[in-house]
Amino acid sequence: MSRNTTNDVPPDILDNEEDDESTAVESGSDVEFDLEVNPDSVQRGTEVIRHFWNTLPNAPGVYRMLDAKGDVLYVGKAKSLKSRVGSYARGQAHSNRIARMIGQTASMEFVTTATETEALLLEANLIKQLKPRYNVLLRDDKSLPYILLTADHEAPQLVKHRGARKRKGDYYGPFASVWAVNRTINALQRAFLLRSCNDSYYENRTRPCLLFQIKRCSGPCTNEISSEEYAELVSEARAFLSGKSNAVKQRITDEMQAAAEELEFERAARCRDRLAALSAIQGVQGINTQSVEEADVFALDEQAGQFCVEVFFFRNWQNWGNRAYFPKADKSMSREEVLGSFMAQFYDDKPAPRLILLSHEIEDAELMAAALSTRTETRVEIHSPQRGERRQLIEYALRNAREALGRRLADTSSQQKLLVSLGQAFGLPKVPRRVEVYDNSHIMGTNAVGAMVVAGVNGFMKQHYRTFNMKSEELKPGDDYGMMREMLQRRFARLVKEEPRGSEADGPTGDDAFPAWPDLVLIDGGKGQLEAARQALAEVGVSEDDVSLVGIAKGRDRDAGRETFFKPGQPPFKMPPRDPALYFVQRLRDEAHRFAIGAHRAKRKRELVKNPLDEIPGIGPTRKRALLHHFGTVKAIQRAALEDLMKAPGVNAATARAVFDFFHERS
Repeated sequence: MSRNTTNDVPPDILDNEEDDESTAVESGSDVEFDLEVNPDSVQRGTEVIRHFWNTLPNAPGVYRMLDAKGDVLYVGKAKSLKSRVGSYARGQAHSNRIARMIGQTASMEFVTTATETEALLLEANLIKQLKPRYNVLLRDDKSLPYILLTADHEAPQLVKHRGARKRKGDYYGPFASVWAVNRTINALQRAFLLRSCNDSYYENRTRPCLLFQIKRCSGPCTNEISSEEYAELVSEARAFLSGKSNAVKQRITDEMQAAAEELEFERAARCRDRLAALSAIQGVQGINTQSVEEADVFALDEQAGQFCVEVFFFRNWQNWGNRAYFPKADKSMSREEVLGSFMAQFYDDKPAPRLILLSHEIEDAELMAAALSTRTETRVEIHSPQRGERRQLIEYALRNAREALGRRLADTSSQQKLLVSLGQAFGLPKVPRRVEVYDNSHIMGTNAVGAMVVAGVNGFMKQHYRTFNMKSEELKPGDDYGMMREMLQRRFARLVKEEPRGSEADGPTGDDAFPAWPDLVLIDGGKGQLEAARQALAEVGVSEDDVSLVGIAKGRDRDAGRETFFKPGQPPFKMPPRDPALYFVQRLRDEAHRFAIGAHRAKRKRELVKNPLDEIPGIGPTRKRALLHHFGTVKAIQRAALEDLMKAPGVNAATARAVFDFFHERS
């Protein structure tokens, strides 16, 4: 892969930048652009593109269109960069979406690749990283859970796994939810009696744990089962998860019958229970298949300019769950375009199955299949079936997509009404699109944590939640006002620096058209907390015209429904007991309270298990492990002489001196 980036644009092309962007109008939480496109801006953008087009090669690659501030507007791939970019330089026959994009283009960047397949993979990777405004964006890109049967221990472990596949073993999945994984692992434990404990727990057992007593583990840690017999159980589990379920069930059935004939009824009962567990795994999967062993099913539905992609995962002729995704895409894009771009991003960080079924035929199906085959090193097929059982799977997924999108639209409408009522209740000049709620949590001033939760038209925006560890040395333990000041100063000082008011912050950000600045800030506290918040915002240059502040004081006896609200320059007031806005505020406050307490508990837990060796500069995991293995405990390390420390394996003189000085300076 070679990089070919050109940034030199003639000055006369970029001299005049006013009116470069088309007018934006609000529509719920998203921002749509006026259908009217400024011809002058399109002409300037076309000249910029034509300037780059003159020197482009006839080679595959990826191009990026950038605005005047350097933000990426669009990422695309091409079999021939010369031809593809030239289509933008024509200056005519463009849709409004493309015309707006051209009008905002001030520069371009290019990466040439060896093949179009490589360009497709790079395009998907860049879209997920950069989140360009005019691309289809996969909004929920959380990693999917898998079942891992480890292969790096004498007694393999059956565990849930998420994230990078760094550990040696066999991975089975993906599953649509953690709940589906947990349910399957519980059944597999009953069926194959494999351990789920971590290695350190396993190595320190002197007697079987509770899982052995309730017949969900065979007890390899204390030699309740021989290594050969345990290896046989592992082999059966691997065969079952690999699709050989009938053979495994037949083998267990034969063993049960043989045990019964030999009058070993306890062994026969164990086999019977294992068969019941295997039947439970295969029987509770919902819709299963007869002719599809391994496939992902994608079905796309569109309503009111929004898209939903329902994905079903089939493995070993079983349905391993489904998940709904709501990609961000311009409503002028076709369903085929949205589905194709979504798929490329979906498989950017996960392996593809041998078969992919689609509700709509995508343009680059063959190219996509070749790219996925290259990545997974197995042949991948992509089909849009029109009849038979595979079409029934598509119809089933389509029905789920329609229902999921309908629910989302209904929820969005309800949330929008609540935001309208909230704005009216607090006398805001406009309907709030972003609401931030602040709370803090501590015990006698220890492990103090501040928390911010965010809500918008799509409900709680958990990707925007933030926690704040109190850092100020002047902060007194238990000073709630000081904690609130520090939290808001840090939050808004950074916001003023990165997203100055009146710039992009007033419109959509690159993240799902969600504003960076809040329209309303709710403070969990009364008049004192509100005053601390107001002073904090004033110190960083944020006025009451920029952000509306409201304090929420708990009612008498802390009863919900008796809250008193404080707003700068106004007398305290209450809301009617049955006002929907009051219930909405209670939900926001309770969510902030939950999040703050959770962050505090997590910090307190970390402090409880904190090792003093972690505080010594130059002591990493390897040397810490060597010291603990040599001395046994931290107290023994603390009492050790310098000469003894130097005798520990892997510890040199400088490290020994650092450890010795650390403990003796503290004592």
